Amino acid sequence: MQWADVAAVVTGGASGLGEATTRALSAKGAAVTILDLQVDKAAALVAELGGGTSYVATDVTDGEQVQAALAEAVGKGRELRVAVNCAGVGWASRVLTRDGTPHDLELFSKVIGINLIGTFNVLRLAAVAMAGNQPDEQGERGAIVNTASIAAFDGQIAYAASKAGVAGMTLPAARDLSSIGVRVNTVAPGIIDTPMLAGLPEDTRAKLAAGVPFPKRLGTPADYASLAVFLLEHPYLNGETVRMDAALRMPPK
Repeated sequence: MQWADVAAVVTGGASGLGEATTRALSAKGAAVTILDLQVDKAAALVAELGGGTSYVATDVTDGEQVQAALAEAVGKGRELRVAVNCAGVGWASRVLTRDGTPHDLELFSKVIGINLIGTFNVLRLAAVAMAGNQPDEQGERGAIVNTASIAAFDGQIAYAASKAGVAGMTLPAARDLSSIGVRVNTVAPGIIDTPMLAGLPEDTRAKLAAGVPFPKRLGTPADYASLAVFLLEHPYLNGETVRMDAALRMPPK
């Protein structure tokens, strides 16, 4: 991939996994458009990185807003060849609480809406833009990286369902988009030291790190970004969901 000729979009690109990915792609020379709702963080990151980095306030579940963000990306005089989906929310709850209260249906729908439907929304619309690109020497027109989680395989109900959906659509999407030369892969991170964990007490964070087999630490957003870039650059990786969890398996509680 010739990064100097690439326009890229990163959802949730103003913080956590998305911020690290924005930084990594910008360092490669890509013109990155951040899709996020955190206005202040996004503006500060754009001011810091400069160059081709820009920001469009975007609800990933809204088709028109995503279209506007993609238009910003392709308006930089480069072909949109990269999309990385990092936008997501988490919610930990049981189907039934100990007092017998059922899981809140609205919260379940919200998690599914942002994590799964939002990812698919960006994927489908980015594919439209990529279909018009000139193919490279291997026939590739673009690459997409989605974000699942090891919770897709052993996590809390709403979050697990949303991330299992992301993992589950990876191969079908890769097969569907093979006809236009677009690859689709997914990262399934373990426990990553993102802003979602920043509010936990230090002893809790230490216990989480101690439970990781090796390396015995929390993952970092930079770990994620380096893997995302690898998946984007490797021309023969397609349709894969890659666990990035240091051999961690989540307990049932």
